Amino acid sequence: MGSSARIVLLTGPSGAGKSRLAERLRANHGWPIVRLDDFYKDVDDPSLPMHPSLGIPDWDDPASWSADDACAALRALIETGHCHMPDYDISTSRRVGANEVTAETTDLIVAEGIFAAECAGPLAEAGLLHSAWCVRNRPALTFVRRLVRDLKERRKPPLVLLRRGLSLMRAEPEVVARASKRGARPATAREVEAALAR
Repeated sequence: MGSSARIVLLTGPSGAGKSRLAERLRANHGWPIVRLDDFYKDVDDPSLPMHPSLGIPDWDDPASWSADDACAALRALIETGHCHMPDYDISTSRRVGANEVTAETTDLIVAEGIFAAECAGPLAEAGLLHSAWCVRNRPALTFVRRLVRDLKERRKPPLVLLRRGLSLMRAEPEVVARASKRGARPATAREVEAALAR
């Protein structure tokens, strides 16, 4: 008998609260989580795009991320009930290992990441998509949350994080618009949580 598990995609600007929402969904419902940001390309990958003004890899360009690998892993997780997912280290900008994610045949699988909406079309075509959401807040709030998180985790030097954060705040409407065009519904984390609880 085939699996009835389906994917819930959580996308949205960096710092919008996708990871916190995913953790609450796991705690309240037991649903497995896939961290799609772990499918970023390594810093020495020649196809990795560079930010034109910051002089660092442009982690906000979808070309910095492997959509094919991410979508294939999600399909494998549903079809087999388990899959090895990469473990990406932001501070060194490369994959440093792997971890196994397992899912029951009746699970909703929460897949969260900045570029999660890139998988909405392929998963929908395969009949594996439950829903896709773009988690959003006021840009200023997202900026503060993102900066606090990135400084705490020492993701990059403080000046780089500040400059990147300001750039992301200005680009946030474009991020939400892109996700919407790919089928993700904009909503606050609280709205998403309420909808999925139903």
